[in-house]
Amino acid sequence: MPISEHGLIGDLRSAALVGTNGTIDWYCCGRFDAPSVFASILDAEKGGRFELAPDVPARTKQFYFPDTNVLITRFFAEDGVGEIQDFMPITDDSREADRHRLIRRVVCVRGSLPFRALVAPRFDYGAQPHTIRMEGGYPVFESPAASLSLTSSVPVETDGRDVWSLFKLHEGETAVFALDRLGGGVVPQACPTATAEESFAATVHYWRRWLSKSRYRGRWREMVHRSALTLKLLTYAPTGAIVAAPTTSLPEQIGGERNWDYRYVWIRDAAFCVYALLRLGFTDEAQAFMRFLTEYVCISCGDGGPLQIMYGIDGRRELAERELNHLEGYLGSSPVRVGNDAVDQLQLDIYGALIDSIYLYDKWGEPISSDQWDRVCGIVEWVCEHWDQPDEGIWETRGGRKNFLYSRLMCWVAIERAMRIARRRGLPADMVRWGGVRDGIYRRIMERGWSAERHAFVQHEDDSVLDAAVLMMPLAKFISPTDPKWLTTLDALGEELVSDSLVYRYDPQASPDGVRGAEGTFSICSFWYVEALVRAGRPDEARLAFEKMLTYANHLGLYAEEIGRTGEQNGNFPQAFTHLSLISAAFNLDRALG
Repeated sequence: MPISEHGLIGDLRSAALVGTNGTIDWYCCGRFDAPSVFASILDAEKGGRFELAPDVPARTKQFYFPDTNVLITRFFAEDGVGEIQDFMPITDDSREADRHRLIRRVVCVRGSLPFRALVAPRFDYGAQPHTIRMEGGYPVFESPAASLSLTSSVPVETDGRDVWSLFKLHEGETAVFALDRLGGGVVPQACPTATAEESFAATVHYWRRWLSKSRYRGRWREMVHRSALTLKLLTYAPTGAIVAAPTTSLPEQIGGERNWDYRYVWIRDAAFCVYALLRLGFTDEAQAFMRFLTEYVCISCGDGGPLQIMYGIDGRRELAERELNHLEGYLGSSPVRVGNDAVDQLQLDIYGALIDSIYLYDKWGEPISSDQWDRVCGIVEWVCEHWDQPDEGIWETRGGRKNFLYSRLMCWVAIERAMRIARRRGLPADMVRWGGVRDGIYRRIMERGWSAERHAFVQHEDDSVLDAAVLMMPLAKFISPTDPKWLTTLDALGEELVSDSLVYRYDPQASPDGVRGAEGTFSICSFWYVEALVRAGRPDEARLAFEKMLTYANHLGLYAEEIGRTGEQNGNFPQAFTHLSLISAAFNLDRALG
């Protein structure tokens, strides 16, 4: 199915993609980065899936139960209407949380319909065999990697590898399937219709109670709240980590090799998420991420080295990349990768994103502690020593290090925001040294990041290639949004990288990035462009660009990383980067429109 023909459900530990055809074709049980048990989105034959749909031709529609992450897929057939309610209960009880229960409730709402179900897990990304045994009348799928139990309110059959069921429901009747992860004291447990009803009500209540904390009352409330609910789904409750996306290897270009594993914590992405959630009033998530930084990330730079750009959701540092050559990839887009070798890259911009999020948390959440301030000072001292190194940059290019303007910009942000915290709180800081380095970075950008030939700020020093990342210059308050140099930059970006409001990151032909193939427009850049237009005093243009971007969302309001030439969504899905930038753009556009 097209990437966009999916909805996301989750339990703040793991997540699953549910297609509009009723099939779960991506699910990593237990945690976001666990090996998949359903991955037919990456290989229809070998990946594994959980099919559930009427056994007759039917039209489908999919929506979220209002203000929740409970997904409803409706089927309209000649003899009746049915729906599947997909959700994962969220529980604070550690034993039950380890169950990672996935509930699929089938309801016939009109007439009568025959249904079919097929549960065909393939463990360890389809690499490990499994067997089935019966326990208490229910099938248990067992493999060396994991075990799953399936309980159902209708009879099932098995061939020793897969489980299926054919059943018919009349108006008002319900069938329930529940998939549980076993081990660690968790044993198979029935899920009768009454239990499923209770779990449904409790899950709806959880999400509505969470969303009620939002302070956003602007024009695009539905889209902003869907983005907030999606960002919340991408948080890993045990540690406060926030993943960049719940999937791996969904291609940036169909048939290409730009296929990456995004199920990790990018310091940059997570820090931007904190900004977006704080904007809406969700301080608990910001606090949890601060705890992740304190407990799992060495932000003191005490070992004399830079931060990693990403970490595992449990704080681990080793994320070795490997290729799963037995999987064909989405629509033949290979290789399928797990792990990410970009973990070893130097990306200096992460320090600005990180300290900016700490600054905002200190301002809108709660004051950071003395220990946290000491760590911030350690980061700033490291940045003062190393800001002028070439690096791989925000886009994780694999074509060699360069003196990227965006990296310099965010080093400036790191120092400037730390100085703001120190001034406001009266905290000790080497303000003379920090200020000198900050000013030196500013002059370097203005002198060597500016192209007199292009009348624009450019991708890297002493060159003329454009890059949409420079849209962050006014957003980060580095330059006035009405500065003549910025306005000509905005115009140059509009002429070269903008296509009907959609924005390309850069031109890979003009600036080779070490990876073959092309890519689509990058959705975070499109929302950055909206904000830049707003701040430049062009709110009508900004609103039109924003409204156009909203038409590229899928039927649920979800976005992947990129948008292809004919409007299709490409890349990992849904993407935190896109949704957090939507929130920021909506917030600032609302304010400008009054």
